[in-house]
Amino acid sequence: MPRMILNETAYFGAGTRSELVAEVQRRNYNKALIVTDKVLVEAGIVSKVTDLMDEAGLTYEIFDEVMPNPTIECALGGIEAFKAAQADYLVAIGGGSPQDACKAIGIVIANPEFADIRSLEGVADTRNASVPIIALGTTAGTAAEVTINYVITDLENRRKFVCVDPHDIPQVAIIDSELMASMPKALKAATGMDALTHAIEGYITQAAWELTDALHLKAIEIISRSLRASVAGDPEGVEGMALGQYVAGMGFSNVGLGLVHGMAHPLGAFYDTPHGVANAILLPTVMTYNAGYTDEKYRDIARAMGVTGVDSLTLAEARKAAVDAVQQLSTDVGIPTKLTEVGVLAHDVDALSDSAMADVCTGGNPRPATLEDVKALYRALL
Repeated sequence: MPRMILNETAYFGAGTRSELVAEVQRRNYNKALIVTDKVLVEAGIVSKVTDLMDEAGLTYEIFDEVMPNPTIECALGGIEAFKAAQADYLVAIGGGSPQDACKAIGIVIANPEFADIRSLEGVADTRNASVPIIALGTTAGTAAEVTINYVITDLENRRKFVCVDPHDIPQVAIIDSELMASMPKALKAATGMDALTHAIEGYITQAAWELTDALHLKAIEIISRSLRASVAGDPEGVEGMALGQYVAGMGFSNVGLGLVHGMAHPLGAFYDTPHGVANAILLPTVMTYNAGYTDEKYRDIARAMGVTGVDSLTLAEARKAAVDAVQQLSTDVGIPTKLTEVGVLAHDVDALSDSAMADVCTGGNPRPATLEDVKALYRALL
């Protein structure tokens, strides 16, 4: 049965980080643990938030040990930091990695029976809502501030696993494009293509329905017109990407994703490949693989991406036009086209494929995938 789970409150626009103070005061929270990474601290991004907290007399401690593709060990360290700080709420500042680590911390503090972290994989039977989270994104791509999903890396078993839990969604999301403006071009490109992948996979996933379709199509439109400008440093492009990625998150969080994400997660676990880059490389090829299982949806995608004359195309032509538009956007923002360009090795294909088949996202793919299909898709991109 369709459902929608969203933040209690979300703020959009440059400078909206100032709303954090009023939200904390209104909710009578006492002390925050800020979950972030050292790069954002050193770049002065975190201080754009903590300066406001200091001015308002809000107390906090900072846990900045999050690395890309956060690990079980990282989450455990954050849990201990929360306890030591005697905090009662969390503030996530960052892209997908700090946001995901923060969710794991908040869930385990409220549900200590899942302290091993691994038992949170898939749809865990947690009973209590996370410690309250206020989430401020610094990349325009993951939409982790509005989703019920998070991804943790298991170094021991060389894999990433997805956790899906309605209890983990942040209470408040703040989408402040000023926190995203200083992203390097490569990061804008990667996270932007991640957002496009969310929108496209969410639109064609098996659980898609009318409300999420509307969100995903609008997200595709916003992202397609904004990403090139964002990468070029245009403030309006950054603002557009901030909104577009959030709209995509509103949708896919509630209906799931597909094989692109199922295949991208193992690349992050094996090679530490940036998630958005992995998605972008995989997306056109997997779209081609899925095309025959999508009815008219690729025509809609092509139209949303600005392809002209799409209504006069045959269905096969419209499907190809959608794939070509995605590939062109990816190329224009500098994404590699082959997995070998990001260090993927042919001898790992079997293990990568096994992991992709076990990924929770793969089950939502519109075309049921076999192990041999997945191996062939990886090999086609080497």
